[in-house]
Amino acid sequence: MAWRSHGNTNVELVEKLTKNGLINSPLVGEAMKKVDRGNYVVDRRDAYRDSPQSIGYKATISAPHMHAHATENLLEFLQPGMKVLDVGSGSGYLCAVLHHLVSPDGSEPQGKVVGIDHIPQLVDMSITNLRQDGLKVNDEAGSGILMVCGDGRKGYAQAAPYNAIHVGAAAPVMPQELVDQLATPGRMFIPVDDIEGWGGQSIWQVDKDAEGNVNKQRLFGVS
Repeated sequence: MAWRSHGNTNVELVEKLTKNGLINSPLVGEAMKKVDRGNYVVDRRDAYRDSPQSIGYKATISAPHMHAHATENLLEFLQPGMKVLDVGSGSGYLCAVLHHLVSPDGSEPQGKVVGIDHIPQLVDMSITNLRQDGLKVNDEAGSGILMVCGDGRKGYAQAAPYNAIHVGAAAPVMPQELVDQLATPGRMFIPVDDIEGWGGQSIWQVDKDAEGNVNKQRLFGVS
């Protein structure tokens, strides 16, 4: 069903994702409609296809249905005023979507989104994309988005803890430093290479409760 969610415009793409049951919350749908995926890809001709797209430097922007899955899964921890880390932030698309959830117009307090990527050129690209989308980034007054270059597997301790952590690229093992940087309570959505016989990769949900207890749950496999 996910692979039939193609659209000709950003709004049509989001409406197809909603119709196909990949977006259930109106909050997620509205946030994704506010961020035109065409502004965050290299080739706009395929921007609204429900598939990964190259953004250069041997990197891709995830398929829209994966961004929808992740945002729906984390929504409880993406309330206004909350703080979120996007690991492997790429072209900045998901950071923009997350920003509209944790810092909706007129809300107080405003939230914070931190995006981290290990490719400097992508960090620069993401900052340009976000600014062209009308969002304030890094040291701009009133900015609710911080984009940094670094090893995302180690997180970004300077701004921790995070209510939500999204990881875009699969990790060979569960990164303990990311688990440590979850708030209490907090949730992480992360793909991890399978080592238990499922093959490929699996999406995991990692929850930390108010007492700091951690629960890890396999959600589904991905190829």
